[in-house]
Amino acid sequence: MQSFSLLLDGLATAITPTNLLLCFVGCLWGTAVGVLPGLGPLAGMALLLPLTYSLDPTGAVIMLAGIFYGAMYGGSTTSILLRIPGEAASIITCIDGHEMARRGRGGAALTIAAFGSFVGGTVSILGLMVAAPLLANAMLAIGPAAEAVLMAMALLVVAAVSSGPAVKTLAMITLGLVFATIGLDQLTAFPRFMFGRLELAEGMSFVALAIGLFGVSELLLSLDDAITERPRTPRLVDLLPTRAEVREAAPATLRGSLIGFAFGIVPGVSHIVSTFASYAVEKRLSRHPERFGQGAVAGLAGPETANNATTGSAMIPLLVLGIPAIPSTAILLSALQIHGVQPGPLMLSEHPGVFWGLVASMYVGNLLLLVLNLPLVGLFVALLRTPMTVLAPAVLLICVIGVFSVSASTFDLWVMVTAGAAGYGLRKFGYDVAPLLLAIVLGDRLEVSVRRALTISDGDYSTFVQGPAAQVFLGIFVLVGALQLGARALGWRRGG
Repeated sequence: MQSFSLLLDGLATAITPTNLLLCFVGCLWGTAVGVLPGLGPLAGMALLLPLTYSLDPTGAVIMLAGIFYGAMYGGSTTSILLRIPGEAASIITCIDGHEMARRGRGGAALTIAAFGSFVGGTVSILGLMVAAPLLANAMLAIGPAAEAVLMAMALLVVAAVSSGPAVKTLAMITLGLVFATIGLDQLTAFPRFMFGRLELAEGMSFVALAIGLFGVSELLLSLDDAITERPRTPRLVDLLPTRAEVREAAPATLRGSLIGFAFGIVPGVSHIVSTFASYAVEKRLSRHPERFGQGAVAGLAGPETANNATTGSAMIPLLVLGIPAIPSTAILLSALQIHGVQPGPLMLSEHPGVFWGLVASMYVGNLLLLVLNLPLVGLFVALLRTPMTVLAPAVLLICVIGVFSVSASTFDLWVMVTAGAAGYGLRKFGYDVAPLLLAIVLGDRLEVSVRRALTISDGDYSTFVQGPAAQVFLGIFVLVGALQLGARALGWRRGG
């Protein structure tokens, strides 16, 4: 009851005209940067961080949080319509969301994604309100060994959901792990595979690789009539999902909410892991797993819901432990510290107004995003009526702007072009490029976690099976592997 009373006080703070305006501005800007490839929530929040210096702590964090979950909404738009991930977590949306758009179901896909995002956000906010104090202590048990097992499990999930044959998927994951070692060693600062290029000190640009492998390669395939046909022009009725699509999306949305919330409370686990885990679950539970990768509604609804559920639950380690679970929440941590608010176990008692004002604003922002995005579905789908000869240069310009806006580096533009050509060739020969990109993202964290765990244990490999957290993740790892082998034996997978 006390939490409910504090939430009502927070709601009264969140709906003041000033804070309501800040929430709207944050959601609108977040949606915009989510749509534009290469920016995403981290860059969008960083760009407006200086504007928060003159605001009060509650208003500052409300606006930045609006950008955070607004970008999660916006990232699905270009993923569905153009197969360009607006941000990293939207990679999985490219698979079935874009296939729905190619079949003239782009409007339905955007509507399903919007409602799924709303449900996922609502569930995670409820969980944040109820479970934050209860789950705080459990999260402290996550050490390097448990994180290493978790990252290995994530790679196994990537292999399980890949649309390509097992051998080709393994090759892509291996190549991605090799690319993840490029740059300065995170523990010793020793240069690896840099070939004298200082631009590679921090590794290959994820934005350039993602836009190249997905965006540029898709443009090249779209210009090849033998590979890709233009989507048909959708009618007004096609902007809404059918009853069959709603029935398929509903259970996937519920499962995605729970999966996303569970992954979000673990520090260091990104939206990418939760979306791929949700996709894997939906594919395994489906009576027609062969439809995944060809426009399965559950393959869109589950991951999109999980993506936004992770956004809310990622606030738990930030606000209760003072640990930014993902890079985007590190911006929120900085903003709070600038205003003299230190997130942690004492925040609930020392700054209840800021805590509950933020939680209440997330309810408001979630509703604002639904109201903001649904009327724009028709406008977004109108992109599909544009001839490819006109659309391709515009999309390529967006790709260039997205890459250049992050680092202002011409080297990254060449990385994008090279990745686009490589992605085109790989996809022509039946390779799925998603495992390659995800292995690059997870590879460095896997390596660092393994090395730190071995350093702490003095080289004892049994550390990876010790401790409750590591054992839980290891059990899940074995279970996922067993399901994968069983699925292959039953012939659920194509190829491999």
